[in-house]
Amino acid sequence: MNLHSPLPRSTLARLLHDWAQVDGEPPRQDVAERLGQWLGAADAVQLDGALQAIEAYPAQARQRGLRTEPLDAPALQAALQRTRTELEEMLTAGASVTAEGPQALQTGYSLHHQRYLTLQKRMELAVAKLRGQVRQTLSRGPVPLRQLAALDGVLEQVLGAREQKLLTSVPVYLERRHTHWLAAHRQQRAASGPATAPDDPEAWTQPGGWLHSFRQDLRELLLAELQLRLQPVAGLIEAATEAAAQDRPPEQPEVREAT
Repeated sequence: MNLHSPLPRSTLARLLHDWAQVDGEPPRQDVAERLGQWLGAADAVQLDGALQAIEAYPAQARQRGLRTEPLDAPALQAALQRTRTELEEMLTAGASVTAEGPQALQTGYSLHHQRYLTLQKRMELAVAKLRGQVRQTLSRGPVPLRQLAALDGVLEQVLGAREQKLLTSVPVYLERRHTHWLAAHRQQRAASGPATAPDDPEAWTQPGGWLHSFRQDLRELLLAELQLRLQPVAGLIEAATEAAAQDRPPEQPEVREAT
């Protein structure tokens, strides 16, 4: 692995970058680049102290005769897949909700903004719960996994609040997409001339309608954020799966009796 190669950009960062280019905005730092600027002096001291404590785990385990519990890696993978599926279904359904009554005729962004924040909070709570459960499981396993679980806990503590603050800015980009699609719709109608038929709100949500296009962006953004939030959990489970595979005894070749 080349440690000097750039980190792969997340789907969320790529999506926001692409939208900024479409809307003619200057390019900004992506999420990973901003994360790199979050560690101040106090954070560095806290992280250094935690790392020293984590490095002492092997010696402590030997002194205490620490016992480890077998890890059920498939169960962890199933939990991750179950959470991902449930959240994807919730986010997809939430992105396609159709307003009724007078709200259906509104072109403002406020309803969509509140919907995004609600779905974002549900996503945050579900992923945090899973991440904590996986960490707890790893903390009862082999020493390297205990170290990894402890490191993940420290990083979540140091970076978590800043990460959440950064992710709360995501709906700002979504509002710009709302403005983009609504402006394109109005420009198209203006270019059609005075003979254009009256604007039909019911057509907005049909394929080709401006609100339909916006809802596709809303769904894509929610799923991209979910992917980003699940990355630390997926990394923990991947490490547990590799550790379980290394501990598995090699298969013995089948011995056939001579005839």
